[in-house]
Amino acid sequence: MVLSASPCSLARSSLEEMLDSLRRRDEEEEKKKDAPPALPPRPTSRARLPSARRSLPNDFKVSGSERRVVLENGVATNGESEMKEMDLGQKRRKCGFGSKRLKKDVESPYVAISSSDSSGKVWELDGDDSISYFIKKLRVWCRQPRGQWELGIVKSTSGEEAFVSLSNGNVMKVDRSEILPANPDGLENVDDLIKLCYLNEPSVLHNLKLRYSQGMIYSKAGPILIALNPFKDLQMYGNKYVSACSQRTMNGPHVYATVDAAYNKMMRDEVNQSIIISGESGSGKTETAKIAMQYLAALGSGGNCAIENEFLQINRILEAFGNAKTTRNNNSSRFGKLIEIHFGSTGKIFGAKIQTLLLEKSRVVQLARDERSYHIFYQLCAGSSSDLKEKLNLRAVSEYKYLVQSDCMSIDGVDDAKNFDQLMEALDAVRVCKEDQELIFKILAAILWLGNISFQVDRENHIEVVEDEAVNSAAQLMGCSSQDLMTALCTHKIQADEDTIAKHLTLKQAIERRDAIVKFIYASLFNWLIDQLNKSLEVGKKCTWKSISILDLYGFQTFQKNGFEQFYINYANERIQQHYNRHLFKLEQEDYELDGIDWTKVDFEDNQGCLDLFEKKPQGLLSLLDEESNLPNASDLTFASKLKHHLHPNPCFKGERGRAFRIRHYAGEVLYDTNDFLEKNRDTMSSDCIQFLSSCNFELLQLFSKMFNQSQKQTVATKFKVQLFKLMHQLESTMPHFIRCIAPNTKQLPDIYDEGHVLHQLRCYGVPEIVRLSRAGYPTRMTHQEFSGRYMFMLSEANLSHDPLSISVAVMQKFNIPSEMYHVGYTKLYLRAGQIDALENMRKQILQGIIRIQKCFRGHQARGCFCELKNGVTTLQSFIRGENSRRKYGAMSKSSITIYSRKLEEIHAIILLQSVIRGWRVRKDASHVNRLKKYPENAKPRRKSFMKIIPEVQDLSKEPVQNLLSALAELQRQVDKADAVVEQKEEEYIELREQLKQSERKRIEYETKMKSMEEAWQKQMASLQMSLVAARKSLASENATVQPVRHDLLLPRGYDSEDTSMGSRTPGGSTPMLSGNLSITDAGRQVNGNLTTISNLMKEFEQRTQDFDDEVKAMHDVKPGQCANKNSVEELRKLKQRFEGWKKQYKIRLRETKARLYKSESEKSWRAWWKLGSRA
Repeated sequence: MVLSASPCSLARSSLEEMLDSLRRRDEEEEKKKDAPPALPPRPTSRARLPSARRSLPNDFKVSGSERRVVLENGVATNGESEMKEMDLGQKRRKCGFGSKRLKKDVESPYVAISSSDSSGKVWELDGDDSISYFIKKLRVWCRQPRGQWELGIVKSTSGEEAFVSLSNGNVMKVDRSEILPANPDGLENVDDLIKLCYLNEPSVLHNLKLRYSQGMIYSKAGPILIALNPFKDLQMYGNKYVSACSQRTMNGPHVYATVDAAYNKMMRDEVNQSIIISGESGSGKTETAKIAMQYLAALGSGGNCAIENEFLQINRILEAFGNAKTTRNNNSSRFGKLIEIHFGSTGKIFGAKIQTLLLEKSRVVQLARDERSYHIFYQLCAGSSSDLKEKLNLRAVSEYKYLVQSDCMSIDGVDDAKNFDQLMEALDAVRVCKEDQELIFKILAAILWLGNISFQVDRENHIEVVEDEAVNSAAQLMGCSSQDLMTALCTHKIQADEDTIAKHLTLKQAIERRDAIVKFIYASLFNWLIDQLNKSLEVGKKCTWKSISILDLYGFQTFQKNGFEQFYINYANERIQQHYNRHLFKLEQEDYELDGIDWTKVDFEDNQGCLDLFEKKPQGLLSLLDEESNLPNASDLTFASKLKHHLHPNPCFKGERGRAFRIRHYAGEVLYDTNDFLEKNRDTMSSDCIQFLSSCNFELLQLFSKMFNQSQKQTVATKFKVQLFKLMHQLESTMPHFIRCIAPNTKQLPDIYDEGHVLHQLRCYGVPEIVRLSRAGYPTRMTHQEFSGRYMFMLSEANLSHDPLSISVAVMQKFNIPSEMYHVGYTKLYLRAGQIDALENMRKQILQGIIRIQKCFRGHQARGCFCELKNGVTTLQSFIRGENSRRKYGAMSKSSITIYSRKLEEIHAIILLQSVIRGWRVRKDASHVNRLKKYPENAKPRRKSFMKIIPEVQDLSKEPVQNLLSALAELQRQVDKADAVVEQKEEEYIELREQLKQSERKRIEYETKMKSMEEAWQKQMASLQMSLVAARKSLASENATVQPVRHDLLLPRGYDSEDTSMGSRTPGGSTPMLSGNLSITDAGRQVNGNLTTISNLMKEFEQRTQDFDDEVKAMHDVKPGQCANKNSVEELRKLKQRFEGWKKQYKIRLRETKARLYKSESEKSWRAWWKLGSRA
């Protein structure tokens, strides 16, 4: 029911209008109370969905005890919510949003009936023969004996039984309480469970199964997103889908759509947002968180790929150091993380911060079967380079005891070596330097070698460390001596006054100490790495505005053996579930009640009792655990006994035999074993171990020891509770968006849908209740002030009022929002799903129109201003140009007058000079005439010449001043021409100087080249000379041995110097035996021939050397002032070619001579052997 107000009554008080409306509504309902409502036909269009107030009944249930058909608006609850029998014409059930309002089941195909006869087999309806008219051929869900639901059609009913035809053709007789109505074919496979006609468990399961089989893993359930893990890669992510979602062209539920809604709300409402991803282990929470971060990075990067890549690389680093394989998940997060991404007011990312929660450090030293330790150990052993392996003394995975204890060293389909390469790239992307990376890998290798350390009992029954490769490698990597490491592992130092006593440890204590050191080192390394990532993503305080937080917490866990880690993991999930219930159930319904909204409360399973079991003081689980941990003689058995003694009245707790106890969580009962609870809760590190780490020559280990000394000594329970409360306090200040991840099966296989497993998860998360609440509720609410402030401009001036309530109602009426789609409360306006989007679209269209009008007006205004400015500028420019022209004209006039006066003075001076010269010439000629008169013998010829000059002088005297000016101008032109010629000559002179410098540089280069070539030739000549000298010496020695023979023999004929014939080498056959004298003669002839050849070569070498030296010297003797020309270069090139050719031939001849010498030596030795053989 809606409180409405007409525009004419806006002047009245909003409270008066509300009271009048309530009074009128009550009067109308009293009048219509006895009249049965009409039954209009169901809508045939699928686009028209039933409203929440006029919805179809959710469950169809047949009561066997009273023989009636029961209609429920919810999930079947074993008969607790059955309707009372009423007469159709006179009685109606009071339901809806208040006791005074009537429920109108206008779209239901079922009618409530009653029968006075409880023994009949069929029901009657106002004289009809049976109810079969209504329920025959109805599609229903039939519960099977194993608890599964099967789709079928009701054929008939009889008494408390119904006959249902199943999909396989079999007809099954079932109790009427075991059937539920099924949705029509046209309303299946919907993307939002609210759109289903019947909200029962089998309908929800069937809808999710249909979508899962078609690859649509996302579905909406009111305000939450349901994500089924496909266990395979789906092509529904990437830049294409990011663009489609950001541009609102992609319809349907998606992680991108949920994140986009959070981003838009942050920008619109200026409120911090949070995306809470929850689910059991193996449901895909980590991948969903990565996808959400990918979309936020794409939205907030502003096209900066570096920021987007850096955010994606962070997940790779966190997975390597914080994820491991479990029996239910190959990539299970073994820590909780909250990634807070900060944005500026423009929507761009300005940084991020990572917060972690309870790393499972015991996994480093202890593994269950078929599980692995953290991925980084396997990646380091498989993918590190040979240099790194040699530096860290790394071996294969199978040689480390920490890694082989679970018999699982690899994961199918996972390449650890490739992942290590990607990890190295990720560390570089987040700016972790190479030195720090080497320190990280050094610590990891030290941890692996510490796990290989073994212990033995000596003769005195003391425990000592076996000094082997493991001890030496671990000590070397940790920067300490092997003896110090063995002492720290085997002895415990006790301070007694001023003395220190070393106490030997037992074997169990030594192993526990070793494992404690390893766990401490790895946990400290993980925290240090998180600090480095936060420094890389450091947030600028001046730039931050709002933030979006993404929570990825380890999923709820239950194994055959559940210990300390599962205890805290499930406790954290209980707290997250309470946050979920608080925002989706408690606050929602409390808000309705406080604001006067008629509302029927939706029941849900509250886990507050389980949280009280954990947190209540002083009788809570955590308090008792801390109390027992502080007792010196306490044990795990005494702790279990204390729990049973104090907590047995709590319905969520159940004691078991021995050290075991049960807790009833929201997701089911879990059996815990208190083994090692106290030891793990204390998490103690002895002072001598910390002192040992601080004494190591390793800066990170020293830093870790300092961090331990500075931290407050608290139990794990206290620290975890503080961290969790801090995390929840931060989430409470944000607007949450929930994503529920569902594991479709426990085998981690694709395309397998286990309905029982999925139904269990849906029940634990309260999905059916959420759907009912969202279907009947108002997911969007805004205060009257906020609503009127945001949408008031959409009203005309005549309808405006100062009352926010009146403005809000006027906005809803103006845009024809149906009255059943909103409700007006005391302080807020409540809208059903989709209505705020419609208003936002209208607001956007109006704003776009306003912007368009403003744009046109501002454009017109700007163009007018521009024209005025342009005209003013033109006028101003004309004034300035006129003033400049006048000034320029005045300056030119003054300069022309000055020039004219100067020219006039020059002309007067020229005339004066010419007059003086003419006078001088006349006087000279006159004196010459007088001299001629004195000498008559020469007078005649002189007179003739003088008479010739007189007319010229007379003509010159008659020339006017204008001729003189023209002559002066011609002279000036000649002077200018001469100046131009001088300038041209100067330029040519400069060019010639440049050419001269270039020629000089080339000459110097040529001289350098010639010197270098000459030195090279000299070296080559020297080497050849040395080889010739060596050859000469060897020949001289041979000549000395042969020379006596040559003097004793008389050769009858000459011999060729190149004759090397030695006869046959075959000792037998037809070849005659050579005598001793003949052999000696032949040897002498060969030696003489060889000597002749070598002397010829030496002569040729000396002659050629002298020739080349002379030519080089002639080319080198160029005067310094001369430049080398192209001919000299060409000659040098030819000389080099001739020298190379001669050198090549000379080397060939030398090789031939050397071979001939070798051949002669070998023949001599052979003959000597032959001679000895013949004598024998």
